[in-house]
Amino acid sequence: MARTGARQILDLVLDGGSFRSWDGEPVRSLQVETSPDYADDLARAAEKSGVDESVITGEGTLDGRRVVLIACEFDFLAGSIGIAAAERIVSAIERATAERLPILASPTSGGTRMQEGTVAFLQMVKISAAVAGHKAAGLPYLVYLRHPTTGGVFASWGSLGHVAVAEPGALIGFLGPRVYEALYDAPFPEGVQVSENLAERGMIDGVLPPDGVRDLTASALRVLCQDPPSEGEPTPPHGPVPEPESDDSAPPDAWDAITRSRRRDRPGARAFLSRTATDRVRLSGTGQGEDSGSVLLSLARFRGQSAVVLAQDRDAEHETSPLGPSALRSARRGMRIAAEIGVPLVLLIDTQGAALSREAEEGGLAGEIARSLSDLVTLPTPTVSVILGQGTGGAALAMLPADRVLCARHGWLAPLPPEGASAILYRDTTRAADVSRTQGVTSGDLYEAGIVDVVVPERPDAADEPDAFCDRMADAVASALIEVRRLPPERRYAERMSRYRHLGLPLE
Repeated sequence: MARTGARQILDLVLDGGSFRSWDGEPVRSLQVETSPDYADDLARAAEKSGVDESVITGEGTLDGRRVVLIACEFDFLAGSIGIAAAERIVSAIERATAERLPILASPTSGGTRMQEGTVAFLQMVKISAAVAGHKAAGLPYLVYLRHPTTGGVFASWGSLGHVAVAEPGALIGFLGPRVYEALYDAPFPEGVQVSENLAERGMIDGVLPPDGVRDLTASALRVLCQDPPSEGEPTPPHGPVPEPESDDSAPPDAWDAITRSRRRDRPGARAFLSRTATDRVRLSGTGQGEDSGSVLLSLARFRGQSAVVLAQDRDAEHETSPLGPSALRSARRGMRIAAEIGVPLVLLIDTQGAALSREAEEGGLAGEIARSLSDLVTLPTPTVSVILGQGTGGAALAMLPADRVLCARHGWLAPLPPEGASAILYRDTTRAADVSRTQGVTSGDLYEAGIVDVVVPERPDAADEPDAFCDRMADAVASALIEVRRLPPERRYAERMSRYRHLGLPLE
């Protein structure tokens, strides 16, 4: 396939004429002085590629925002990384961190520069350390992988992005096919090291042609940099978060609410996000080769408020794709991104419950629920949870403990589906309705118990007014985000910990 050059990426992403190089004279290693052949290789590479090293760094603007770009040029010795290229990369990352600028890295490389051997191989350590320092400073690091990206480059700065996408059909992998074939006298299995396969398996977040990188980067940065609402962007109504149960209807009956929440035409997370979330950048899976599809992970804005979004997609839950350990590992990836960048986290709960299977047990489901709870309740960034519909068991609980909890009028939360609770209490499922009315599962019960802060009305049922309901919920989410963002971090954290420490205890 045709290769996309470094200069081409700069031109596609940045505002016209805005790029300013940060590159000085390349630092040349001892190998250049002692190896005339290597010096000749460098000279020919420069003539062929039109650049003096395999990496170009600098800054430009994207919709007026300063952005740092680090781009490999494959025509210079296959984009290989030696001491000079690594020093250029690290210097750019350190400068971006010092000036608090986001980075878009776009590698294309065969990996380590073999002419420089082990010392070149070790350069990946300092590059990874620089990326880690940039992210620890709460700054965005985005990656666009170009064809091909292999070896130590993919195994270091190519795999550390908050968001990582790749060119269509690109060869992306750790071990180069030519090396594999030489070592094992057999071709590498077909279709494995292809960007589409990696996206499907949750290794990268998607596949995108080069002319789409500008828009994706702009959207991601609007969220990750928490831009204020732009002109024309919807904003929540002025004033406090809507009062709970602002209509005059009676509190919901538990079994009626549960029955309504199970309607197939009820708007779930996917419909809610499609209607209300702007600048949405979809992420894929854990980034470690897992993507169950039952948790949607994305960056998005609600009424001008930025958030990392974790959404249980009830439409994706079925016998062959239940909400299992990998879904919770995807959720924990979202929590890490929110914590690293300092962006609020929004969690949408709507699940029939966690997987009940041998695979889930052996895959560590209980441990993932525990770690999700631990990560979420101690997260340093503002958090808002939303019970959209069904809130069944540990899968729902793992995404609940937040600074503010919203609940749709017919949303509910229970340790088991009522049929399961009936089976435990009465050894059959026929008394599910009666059991549900005794367990305090409804939005009204949750509000009275201090579990839920706001009940968002359904008039009379979200399935009968999907657009109006989604808009009403988006207003409530945005208002809650504004409210918790205004709190000093220490106070917000202390109030969250106190809330769950005293939950269920009698008031003094």
